[in-house]
Amino acid sequence: MAAPRAVLLLSGKRKSGKDFVAEELRSRLGPDVCTVLRLSGPLKEQYAKEHGLDFQRLLDASAYKETYRQDMIRWGEEKRRADPGFFCRTVVEGAVQPVWVVSDTRRLSDVEWFRDVYGDAVQTVRVVATEETRKRRNWVFVAGVDDAESECGLDQGVAFDWVITNDGDELSLDEQLETLLWSLRGRL
Repeated sequence: MAAPRAVLLLSGKRKSGKDFVAEELRSRLGPDVCTVLRLSGPLKEQYAKEHGLDFQRLLDASAYKETYRQDMIRWGEEKRRADPGFFCRTVVEGAVQPVWVVSDTRRLSDVEWFRDVYGDAVQTVRVVATEETRKRRNWVFVAGVDDAESECGLDQGVAFDWVITNDGDELSLDEQLETLLWSLRGRL
């Protein structure tokens, strides 16, 4: 596996549009240049195996996933305490594109692992949206989820390289993404 030339670690609150931004970046760079990696993928797959659940249904934005979210968070934290890099190592296996976009970076330990392994290739990207915008995207505060480390772990302690505002203004988002992509051109 060749080392990536750029690793973009996206973080943000639920319904801020992290997946949308990640897919926009991949679409603009093309699938031969950019892959989207989701730390929650290996977590959900392993959780589903150990608990006899439907892995595919845990991947979508469904009530099924929400039913298990809190227990999945607790389980994932236990795995991370035992091995902080477990999910990070798993998600990068087989990635060959020069640009990796990790769409769901949620903890300082994730940022530290990627920085330790990939150094200067790593850039942190915070995706933000107002609470009003998030509510329009069907976000509702859930105690034990929205105040847990999985949502708040990067609210402090990280100086983000980029902050992308994703409140539904397509022109503004386009300008922000093009500026970020322009900064990567020298690496590709």
